[in-house]
Amino acid sequence: MPLAAARDWRGNRRPWRFPGTAQPVPADIICRLAPTATASHRIVQVFRGIPARARHSTVLTIGNFDGVHRGHRALLARLAALARQVGLPSALLTFEPSPREFFAPDSAPARLTSLREKLQLLAECGVDQAYVCAFNARFAALGAEEFVERIVRGLGVRHLMIGDDFRFGRGRSGDFALLRRAGAAHGFAVEAMDTLQHEGERVSSSMVREALEAGDLERAAQLLGRPYCISGRVVHGQKLGRKLGFATANVQLKRLRAPFSGIFAVTVDGIGERPHEGVASLGVRPTVSTDGPPTLEVYVFDFAGDLYRAHLRVNFLHKLRDEAKFDSLEALQAQIARDVSEARAHHAALRG
Repeated sequence: MPLAAARDWRGNRRPWRFPGTAQPVPADIICRLAPTATASHRIVQVFRGIPARARHSTVLTIGNFDGVHRGHRALLARLAALARQVGLPSALLTFEPSPREFFAPDSAPARLTSLREKLQLLAECGVDQAYVCAFNARFAALGAEEFVERIVRGLGVRHLMIGDDFRFGRGRSGDFALLRRAGAAHGFAVEAMDTLQHEGERVSSSMVREALEAGDLERAAQLLGRPYCISGRVVHGQKLGRKLGFATANVQLKRLRAPFSGIFAVTVDGIGERPHEGVASLGVRPTVSTDGPPTLEVYVFDFAGDLYRAHLRVNFLHKLRDEAKFDSLEALQAQIARDVSEARAHHAALRG
């Protein structure tokens, strides 16, 4: 299991939080990669903020990278290849919270990935270093030129690779043309990567959200290059599933809102050496609750062990139905049995 070590630029290793958010960034993040990952032992170093002065040069990219979809992956593959070519570490600068969450928290779209999930996926993409910058009022007030000077001074940028829609600085005043001028002045190269197209449409985090909201998990997987997944630690819940004959793992969600809801056929990584098949419920559980944050509960087929405190990755393969409110627990129990049967049939069809 690769280790993402969270440090500040002085090398301190301690838990920390971003101002204005509830999400901690642990000092040591254990990234359990999917069994199919090609870089199953990669290590990505995670740093808090932008150093005052760089210790070495980098090949850098900047962005939110929510979901780490196929467009992101194409850019990161190019970044890693260039970094190997010039013998420098590949580095990524991202923000917590995202600018949209900072400026309009009530209307910002639901996250596709928590910070931890994003860092885990970045490790699979071959990134050597990730710099997570607190996006706050002070940072938002930086002009475009100030922003460039800060990353050049703090991250030692030798080559900057960005998406073709990248904008930055106060009022989004910075663009590719400004970066080219800054590169000529400060001695770094700038490359803009064209947007990846899928079936004639631009691959984006918004497209992934739209596919998930429509229940089209197969399309979401095409855009992501993998099944959509949620990772989290198994925590204690109400244990209602056990009473109904279907003991579920309650997977902790590090987000206030989920990008979709319903009942799904899933596979689960993090239990032994192979994925386990199962069925999952993601949502507010309308039969037993009238409000509160969403929950993710997973019934793992043919498994009777203790999963508490385990860190699982739940891969969503197919939507079975929407959430529904039932008149009684007996009616809910009967529906769960039907969901399990339908999910088993879906997994069997996938196996051929």
